[in-house]
Amino acid sequence: MEKKNQVYGIRAIIEAINSDETVDKVFLQKGLQGSLSKELETLIRKKGISSSYVPIEKLNRLTKNNHQGAIASISPIKFHTIEELVEPIIQEKENPLFLLLDQLSDVRNFGAIIRTAECTGVDGIIIPKKGAAPVTADTIKTSAGAAFKIPIAKVDHIKDAVFYMQACGVKVIGATEKTEDTIYQVPLLGPIAIVMGSEDIGISPSVLKAVDYKAKLPLLGEISSLNVSVACGVFLYEVVRQRLS
Repeated sequence: MEKKNQVYGIRAIIEAINSDETVDKVFLQKGLQGSLSKELETLIRKKGISSSYVPIEKLNRLTKNNHQGAIASISPIKFHTIEELVEPIIQEKENPLFLLLDQLSDVRNFGAIIRTAECTGVDGIIIPKKGAAPVTADTIKTSAGAAFKIPIAKVDHIKDAVFYMQACGVKVIGATEKTEDTIYQVPLLGPIAIVMGSEDIGISPSVLKAVDYKAKLPLLGEISSLNVSVACGVFLYEVVRQRLS
């Protein structure tokens, strides 16, 4: 966690949340007691902010300041709601392109995907509130600054975003090896959203059941999978290829 992107101290974190700062995650000391800590925990649950209970040693490594058992990481960008992101784009563009990231956890993969998304004309990225890679200085650097150019929204669950997209007339394609269809067999014209899964397990089963189409990349070597940022790039550039043809 970058020092300039952290807030420490229970009361300071409460104030940051109530002031609508974009709090990515709160680290709480295990066994934390007191009315103020209970107030913070209640606020975290109410706002749907990701949190972890950790040993005091971890908090001491994150900062040398008096953290009082709580440290929060603050995102350098402002997140949107899915309605704020999608509705204006749907109204303005005939063939919008969205990217849904289901539990992607590596900040550098996230940054690389943001960079490719911006280069391929993605109109917006949607991530879950909990379990997703935060936007850190490493994310910004890997994205080559694209994180400041492309809007990113947070939702409670990616499945919610899938249903919302479908209700808006957007076709949703899941990138998964659990299909016989390759990306080159799936029509990618019109309003679409592509779902990419996490680095280890891919798209969660509940999300995979909800998508309109499933597509995979043909793998001709002995390695059974691609890095998620590389795979995402191939999917997005197939969208570009079909739309330019």
